[in-house]
Amino acid sequence: MDAENPSILNHVSLGASDLARSAAFYDAVMATIGATRVFEHGDQAIAYGRMFPEFWIGAPYDGGPVETANGVHVAFFARSKAEVDAFYEAALAAGAAGDGPPGPRPEYGAPYYGCFVRDPDGHKIEATYWDMALQDAG
Repeated sequence: MDAENPSILNHVSLGASDLARSAAFYDAVMATIGATRVFEHGDQAIAYGRMFPEFWIGAPYDGGPVETANGVHVAFFARSKAEVDAFYEAALAAGAAGDGPPGPRPEYGAPYYGCFVRDPDGHKIEATYWDMALQDAG
C-alpha cells in the first residue's frame, strides 16, 4: 500500500526573468536537499522535486515582468540541519543574498531550524528542518 502524501500542496511556481540563470541557481541549491529537475517544459519552465514536480520556475504566463511579493516566500523541507546549512552555503555561492542564516528560531517552535535567502530574482526562499525529537520533548 502506498503511504498517503502528507502535504497539502501540489506545487508552487515562481517567475524567472532569466531561466538559464535561475536554472543554474536552483540546480545547485535543490541538490542540497535531494531534489533534482524532474520536468522541463521547453524553454518556458523547469520543475524540481524529489519524486514529482513540486517547485517550478519559469517565465510569467502573461509575459509580464517577474515580481516578488512582500510577505511571500517558499520553504523547502530539509532532512537535517546539515542540509539546511548546505542549502544556505550553496545559495550564497550561486548568487543569492542572505536573508537569515541557518539556526534555530524558537519563535517558530522549538523543533524549527532554518535559513532564508533571496534568489536571483529576489524571491525569498527558505530551507527548514523540523526536529521531531525536540517536538516530542516539548
